[in-house]
Amino acid sequence: MAFSAFRGMKPFPQLMFSIFVVVVSFLAFFVLSLIIAVPVFGIDSVLNMPGVNDLNNPQSITILKYFQIVQSLGLFIVPPIILGWLYLGNISEYLFLNKSTTLSSALIVLILMFIATPAINLTGELNAKMQLPDWLSGIERWMKQTEESAAQLTEAFLNVKTTAGLVFNIFMVAFLPAIGEEFLFRGVIQRSFTRMTKSHHWGIWISAIFFSALHMQFYGFLPRLLLGALFGYLLVWSGSMWIPILAHFFNNAFAVISLYMIDNNLMSPEVENFGSAADSIYYAFISLAIIVLLLFLFRKQNKKNTLPSPQKTVH
Repeated sequence: MAFSAFRGMKPFPQLMFSIFVVVVSFLAFFVLSLIIAVPVFGIDSVLNMPGVNDLNNPQSITILKYFQIVQSLGLFIVPPIILGWLYLGNISEYLFLNKSTTLSSALIVLILMFIATPAINLTGELNAKMQLPDWLSGIERWMKQTEESAAQLTEAFLNVKTTAGLVFNIFMVAFLPAIGEEFLFRGVIQRSFTRMTKSHHWGIWISAIFFSALHMQFYGFLPRLLLGALFGYLLVWSGSMWIPILAHFFNNAFAVISLYMIDNNLMSPEVENFGSAADSIYYAFISLAIIVLLLFLFRKQNKKNTLPSPQKTVH
C-alpha cells in the first residue's frame, strides 16, 4: 500500500515540512559522519575540527573535503529524494528526472554556459565593487571576512597537482552540487514557490535568491543569483531536470579545471578576468547577446516540453 499521508498538502505547509526534512536529514548525516570520522581520522582530529587557520595541513583539507561531501549528501541530495517519495510516490516524476532531452538541446546548453563566462565575470566584478553605507560598516566587515574565508577554503580545496586530485575535485565541486543543488533548489524550493505564487517567474527568482544566499558569498551574490535564475528557466522550458543539472555541472567543472590549469601554469591567470577587465569588457556584451539568442533557440526547440502553467499543475 502506497504511503500517501503527505500528498495533497497545501504549498506553504509543504514548504515548511520540506525545510524540516532538510534540517533533520542534515543533522542525521552530520552525526553519522562524526561517528564514522572518529576511527578514520582519529578522535583528536574530529574534536579539533579544522578551520580556515588549518588550511596548510593536508589532513585538515582531507577532513574538510569529507564533511563537504557529507553536506552535499545530507543537505541537498537525500532530502529531495525523500520528499519526492512522500509527496508524489514517484521520485523520478517529482524531480523531473523522467523527462529525457535531445542531444541538440544539451549541446545548446553547453555552448551557452561556455559563452556566458565573460558576462558572468563582468557581473562578478560589478558585485565585488559593492559598498554599504557607513552605518552598516560592521556588517560590511563581516561580509568581507566571510568572503575571504570562503575564497581561502575554495583555493585550498582546488589547489591540487595531480589528475586524480582534479577528478576528485570535479566530483566534489561539480558533480555532487550539480545534482544536489538542482534537486533541492529547482526540484523542491522552486516547485514550492511556483505553487504558492502561481507563477513560474516568481518561483524561479525566489528560489534563485535562496540559492545564492545559501552560499554565504555576498560579493558573488549577483552572478550566482543570475545563474540560479538561468537554471530555473532551463528547467521550466525543457521540463527536464537533466538540463539544469548539465548546465550547473559544466559551469562548476569549467571553473575547477580552469583553476587547476592556472595553478599548474597551463593557463594564464588573466582568463579569470576575461570580460571584466577594461580591455575585454566588450566581450561581456557580445556574450550577453549570444546568450539571449541561444535561450531563444532553446525555448523554441523545447516548446512542446515546457512545464504547464502553475494553475494547471496538480501536485
